[in-house]
Parts: sequence; C-alpha cells; structure tokens
Amino acid sequence: MYPQILGAYSQKQDQDVGTGTTTRSHTQQTYWFARRLSDDDFEVQPMGANHVPSGMRTILSKGEFLKTFHPEPAYYETRALPALKSLQKKLELGERFFQEGLLGQAEKEFLKAVMMDETNAQANLGLGAVYSEQGRFAKVRKIVDILLNNDDTFRQEQRRQFNTFGISLRRKGLHEDAIRFYTRALEVDPTDEHLHFNLARAHFELGDELACLQHIEIALGLDPDFEEGRKFLEYLGRRG
Repeated sequence: MYPQILGAYSQKQDQDVGTGTTTRSHTQQTYWFARRLSDDDFEVQPMGANHVPSGMRTILSKGEFLKTFHPEPAYYETRALPALKSLQKKLELGERFFQEGLLGQAEKEFLKAVMMDETNAQANLGLGAVYSEQGRFAKVRKIVDILLNNDDTFRQEQRRQFNTFGISLRRKGLHEDAIRFYTRALEVDPTDEHLHFNLARAHFELGDELACLQHIEIALGLDPDFEEGRKFLEYLGRRG
C-alpha cells in the first residue's frame, strides 16, 4: 500500500516586503510533491523549475501535513504529471540503451534527464555507469561526488542502478571510488550483506586483505547462507 503518491500540493507563506511605511504583505506560494509513507508519515519534496520533484525530502506527521499543505490537482495534471512522464521515459530509454550496449545513446538520454533534474539519482547513476564503461574516469569521479552528497542515491528504489554503478566502478579498477561509494551506502544501510561483500572485494583489489576479511565476516554474520561470500572467504583461506 505504501508509499502512496498523493500528487502536487502547495504551501503558502506570508512575508513582509520593505521597511517602515513602505512595508507590505506578500504571499509566497511554493509547490511540493507529496507521498504518504505510512498511516501517520507524509513526505514532501519541492517541485523544481521543470515541474519535477527535486531536492531535500521532508517527513511530516499527518497533522503537520494537513495543516500546512493544500492539494493542487490542476497543477499536477497539467504541469507535474506530463513532466514526470517525460523524465521517466528518458530514464527508461537510458537504461534500455545501456543494457543493449548503446552507450552513446544511453548517455544522451541520461543527460536529458539530468537537464530536467540535475539531482536525479537514477539519471546520475546511469550516467556514471556509462562513463565508467567508456573509460571516462574524470567524469566518473565528478558523478561519484554528486551521488555521495545525494541521499536519494541509496534509497531502496534505486537499488538495481546503484548496484550496476558500484560493480562497474570495481570492474574498471576504480577501487578507491568504489570504496567511497560502498562506505557511504553502508552508512544508510549497515545490515546489507551484499554491500559488505562488494566493499570487501574492492579492499581486496587494493591489497588491503585485513579490511577485506573484516567485511566478508560481517557479510556472513548477517547471512550465514550467503554463498558468494562463503566462497570468497574460502578463497582467502587458501591464500593463507
């Protein structure tokens, strides 16, 4: 049932403009994208200039949300929904082209998505994976910095794109960037055995077998039946 998209809402705030006898009241209206996360938790995110949600998400109680925000069905239907559909189409095309190995076309679609929402985690993850496959490592590092400062990068909804990008970093020899990426991800979800496994692999490639062993043991502690982790631990054991 949750999360549930509620649509676009507005928030109105009265502000005083000017000083002294020239002071006048001005009402500022801003638009927000709203989702219901649970019976009492509502999430709002500001709508950007291109009418798609962008920027910091805020979680409010049901009472706070209903008191402050007002539904804007006309804005949602005429502005936000068409923009969201356009953004989603670009992301889906980018993913499809990437899976087909058409990196140039994938890059174009992800760039179009970034132009609509420069903070979009899925678009930046896709763009980073493209640059990694192309060997454009200076661009990859810029994308890593963007992603590390965006909490949306590590949301469950982005998990598949997130994994694709992280594995691409490691396979292309960008082990330090992979370690930065996986370490940040573990701050969000320290109980994900796959993150610990991938971090262990990156440490191993850099020659830090102690850190590698620590994270493999954590991964197996979280899931003793994690076969890939168990095989890697056996491989480390054979190396002594």
